[in-house]
Amino acid sequence: MDDAYRRSSGAGANPASGAPGHPSTGIRARSVLRSTAYPVLLTATLATAAAAVTLGWEPALVSPLFLMGVLSYLTVLEQLIPHDRSWHPTRSEWRWYGVYFLLTMAGSAVAQSLVSLAVSGLAPSGPRPLLWAETAGALLTGSLISYAMHRFSHVNPLLWRLHGVHHVPRKVNVANNGVNHVLDIVLAQGLVQLGLALAGFSREAVLASGLFVAAQGYFAHANIDVRIGPLNHLLASPEQHRLHHSTDLAEAGHYGSDLAVWDHLFRSYTWRPGRRPAAIGLGDPSTFPGTGEIVSTLLHPLRPRRGESGPG
Repeated sequence: MDDAYRRSSGAGANPASGAPGHPSTGIRARSVLRSTAYPVLLTATLATAAAAVTLGWEPALVSPLFLMGVLSYLTVLEQLIPHDRSWHPTRSEWRWYGVYFLLTMAGSAVAQSLVSLAVSGLAPSGPRPLLWAETAGALLTGSLISYAMHRFSHVNPLLWRLHGVHHVPRKVNVANNGVNHVLDIVLAQGLVQLGLALAGFSREAVLASGLFVAAQGYFAHANIDVRIGPLNHLLASPEQHRLHHSTDLAEAGHYGSDLAVWDHLFRSYTWRPGRRPAAIGLGDPSTFPGTGEIVSTLLHPLRPRRGESGPG
């Protein structure tokens, strides 16, 4: 056993090795964080959804406040238990990501407002199923629509010119989950909300499922060293979503950002324990403006497509 291993594992340490500040204490603390980070997030999500529905909280206030809490929690975890420290945003990237986040929030708000009247107008007035069952139905319905739209955006040249913006960064972290073309968000969120409206789900079910989807989506994009074991076959995770951002299209499946069941069902599930992406980003970075070129990025879909490679 060499000295480096002794230092990292605590082997041969004296009885005081458990004292605060000792390396082994930090190792144990990080191990506890890796085990509890996701259960804590799920518990907080379920508790918030239950309180919002029971107490009749206004979705327009609950959703953004909850999202900010999720972002803060995951940002702290990225510092404490990072998957790859080189994926931390630089100071300039934080500024860019902040602008994209605001555009993403605006696009989501526009999409929801376009169908909000339809949700209330189409919701049936008769007896409703149990809320937990209706929420599960809303989650499955919205998740399937989102999966289909996401996968189609990777094969349709026009939609790829919108969605490809999200794949420009060469790192995956919770901050750049908001790097999107605003029209991509309007289309994707609008289709999901319209589907839920046409299915007649109640506002409470849409809110509860939406909180889970938001938390799950940002969790899957987080640069944290967390493993969820067998739950990978049911729910999306950072382990899977890093592969989605791979430059190797053979391994870049995982179009579900909340549930993993659709990837299994439609044969786009590529993850296995220990599998890591070959590289992150676009196969041909020259086909899109850089993330910091925000105006060029927004205008990119309007420009001629001469010399561009296909979707990736």
